[in-house]
Amino acid sequence: MKVLSIVSLFILLAALVSRSLPDSGQETLPKSLPNIIVILADDLGYGDPACYNSRSKIVTPNLNRMAANGLRLLDAHAPGAWCVPSRYGLLTGRYPARTTLNWQQRSLIGPHQLTLASLLKQHGYATACIGKWHLGFDNAATGSTPSTTHQLRGGPLDHGFDSFFGLHASLDIPPYGYIENDHHVRPLTDSTAEHQSPQATTPISGAFWRAGPMAPGFRHQDVLTTLTDKAILTLNTHHRRQPTVPFFLYLALTGPHTPWLPDARFRGKSGAGAYGDFVMQVDDSVGQVMATLKRLGLTDNTLVIFTSDNGPVWFAEDVARYGHRAAGDWRGMKIDQWEGGHRVPLIAQWPGRIPAGKTRSDLFCLTDLLATVAGVVGHPMPDQTAPDSYNLLPVLLNQRLTQPIRRELLIENRTYRQDSWKYIKGSGAGGLSTRYGNVPVSTSSNGEELYNLQTDPSERINLAAAEPERVRTLGEKIRLHSVKDPTGIRDN
Repeated sequence: MKVLSIVSLFILLAALVSRSLPDSGQETLPKSLPNIIVILADDLGYGDPACYNSRSKIVTPNLNRMAANGLRLLDAHAPGAWCVPSRYGLLTGRYPARTTLNWQQRSLIGPHQLTLASLLKQHGYATACIGKWHLGFDNAATGSTPSTTHQLRGGPLDHGFDSFFGLHASLDIPPYGYIENDHHVRPLTDSTAEHQSPQATTPISGAFWRAGPMAPGFRHQDVLTTLTDKAILTLNTHHRRQPTVPFFLYLALTGPHTPWLPDARFRGKSGAGAYGDFVMQVDDSVGQVMATLKRLGLTDNTLVIFTSDNGPVWFAEDVARYGHRAAGDWRGMKIDQWEGGHRVPLIAQWPGRIPAGKTRSDLFCLTDLLATVAGVVGHPMPDQTAPDSYNLLPVLLNQRLTQPIRRELLIENRTYRQDSWKYIKGSGAGGLSTRYGNVPVSTSSNGEELYNLQTDPSERINLAAAEPERVRTLGEKIRLHSVKDPTGIRDN
């Protein structure tokens, strides 16, 4: 009996350590550790890149080339319809519903939570974060102190990154100034008034930013170029100093989030106004990173993943004005719970491992990046380390699976997807749509919405009243997957 108990214990431990997909029947691990780059665009829509939308009014040659050399996912989703929850899920492998998103008061990532960066550090990677953080700090989260010696705690350096250069949040949220590692580069002794574009569709479109403290010499229009240059410098420096050490670069771009301030090279070049021109600059940033990899001879041994944190800020008036559908044919936009708010482009390139020019329709969430990267480096994932992350490396490698992946999906704490069924607790309309787009909040079926995406991908036929049992079941799944995680919540 004692022997049987020991055997049972080993079986249980083995099950906990292996967060694996069904056996694909193929070897998925590389012989050597690849470099890994995750490029996260800010508010880029599914329909913006031409490789996702043949009718796009925006020229995106670098993303098109990346897609031609790699794989496009057609059913990839951010775990939130806005910036903060998506970034939390991407880095931690946990649904944002498991924590409290008070990023203004504290770092959202717990002190001992595994992240993409800390996982890769365990395997000898050099790790760098460049760009928009937007996950809070444990002190001076708003950066209101003018001191450059004041240490910001709970940021990237405390969650697995060797270095950080970027901004505390979005480029329309003060204070405005660069942070290097855990300090402000320059004191926040200047200030700026709120800025708006008189010809923009809404007050928050165009070259919009809020009033607040600012570092001397800071210019909003320089930020995307500065971050791109810093990424290239980081790659060059690492290759010169540590050519045998694999690296992980998390490049969180600030575009095409407002303010839309494209460089002079791109102004007037798209058919979608300043927004489209800014998307072209984002595409150029991607191209510069890819060109740097090629020049350094690193292309073949680097896994590059490009995606977006949520849908676009693009109203019906913008569609009518430019004839450009930033969310593609999906309904909604940023903050909406409809597909346009959280279905995102995702392109993966890894020559020799990911076949060129392929597409997959497997359901994928940005929370899956953690377990998938763990699969790349051969890191065992206990179930509770990242409970909402699935190793979808076989999908990225375009392998044929012997049995289907039974992945379901939670968006924030309001939307649940099971197979082709999608349930929204409350209205799918978010604050931007209702306030600036004059989209009415649904009142049918007690505000609940249920769609079958297979037969109704545009989410126009609300089946909640006709399917009360399915509504109840999917609503219960939201509750079960929204249990707060004590490892990520602290009193401070």
